[in-house]
Amino acid sequence: DNWAFLYAQRLALKQELPLHVCFCLVPKFLEATIRHYDFMLRGLQEVAEECAELNISFHLLLGYAKDVLPAFVVEHGVGGLVTDFSPLRLPRQWVEDVRERLPEDVPFAQVDAHNIVPCWVASPKQEYSARTIRGKIHAQLPEFLTEFPPVVHHPYPPSCPAEPIAWEACYSSLQVDHTVKEVEWATPGTAAGLAVLKSFITERLKSFGSHRNDPNKAALSNLSPWFHFGQVSTQRAILEVQKHRRKHKESVDAFVEEAVVRRELAENFCYYNENYDNVQGACDWAQTTLKVHAKDKRPYLYTLQELEQGTTHDPLWNAAQLQMVREGKMHGFLRMYWAKKILEWTHSPEEALKFAIYLNDRYELDGRDPNGYGRADAPFSCLAGCLWSICGIHDQGWAERAIFGKIRYMNYAGCKRKFDVDQFERRYAPAH
Repeated sequence: DNWAFLYAQRLALKQELPLHVCFCLVPKFLEATIRHYDFMLRGLQEVAEECAELNISFHLLLGYAKDVLPAFVVEHGVGGLVTDFSPLRLPRQWVEDVRERLPEDVPFAQVDAHNIVPCWVASPKQEYSARTIRGKIHAQLPEFLTEFPPVVHHPYPPSCPAEPIAWEACYSSLQVDHTVKEVEWATPGTAAGLAVLKSFITERLKSFGSHRNDPNKAALSNLSPWFHFGQVSTQRAILEVQKHRRKHKESVDAFVEEAVVRRELAENFCYYNENYDNVQGACDWAQTTLKVHAKDKRPYLYTLQELEQGTTHDPLWNAAQLQMVREGKMHGFLRMYWAKKILEWTHSPEEALKFAIYLNDRYELDGRDPNGYGRADAPFSCLAGCLWSICGIHDQGWAERAIFGKIRYMNYAGCKRKFDVDQFERRYAPAH
């Protein structure tokens, strides 16, 4: 279920050539830890096995793409290169670096395989909010939200078979933190991800429309780790979920809003706004209001270490932080509360944003993702929606108050009105 893969195979079939799949394993990526790399590598083992069954060579190249991929292209006489798309700064730089180093006669194509409507097709500019992008996305869904053709058994074998992959060497090449351990609830790989999708449809979809904002209810899809690592396609999830619209219309419509509109709004923000991970990325009204209130007295001030360990005065915030540390996933509704409190308890909006992004990228399985900088309220939204929560992007100005200015406010009492806070706090109590 990957349009870049399908396009590459179509080119290879047309030219009657073998097809090679390469993954460049970088030794470190932002704040990713062994928790993230293990999920990714175990998923790639499944990809390698599937490629072998399809007569497609799979290669795991150790190092940055610019250092290993052009040499591979020359060595194997590769006739063309197809890559996926990410709107984030670092992957975009990787693509640019490879483009500069490729032989001139090798065409290089990029396919946005992880959005349904490709990012640059959905809109030619940064959109203000979900309201302004929704119509544009829905107008183009009939063209793009189609069933995938299958990847076929490739009839043209490579002249020399791919070298067997030394998975242990892959692990030892990493320069990442090993103290943030793998999680038990999420099994990596497409097969496991599709099983989660199936369980969502049969068990939780009926409650999604009504209970997705209740952290005590099992109503979310929980698919974000598999989406983030490309192990399950969002498009596949939408195609399967939509089959149940007649029975669960409210839930299906809500899921499409979150998984398509809100998700692609976040991609749009990162693609068109180079300051997607700092305060300069916010609208003028938000930057102004945050500046005006930057010196307001904070009721509490916490260090990064105190936040990381979940030792604040607020038991709900601590529980949410501990859920993220232990499970690699914080409930979507609490991600908003969590990030807004960091704004309230740190020295400045800049520090709040830095801490929130660091913690999310370090612990969330779906961290380091456009949704982390964009929206927070997608139920399986990746990362923290940090700029929505802290800097009001895709939102409007609200009644002015201390510290927050006109940024939307959330508090403990509001959470108590929405769900049983005590129950959640008991579930994620600190270990004594």
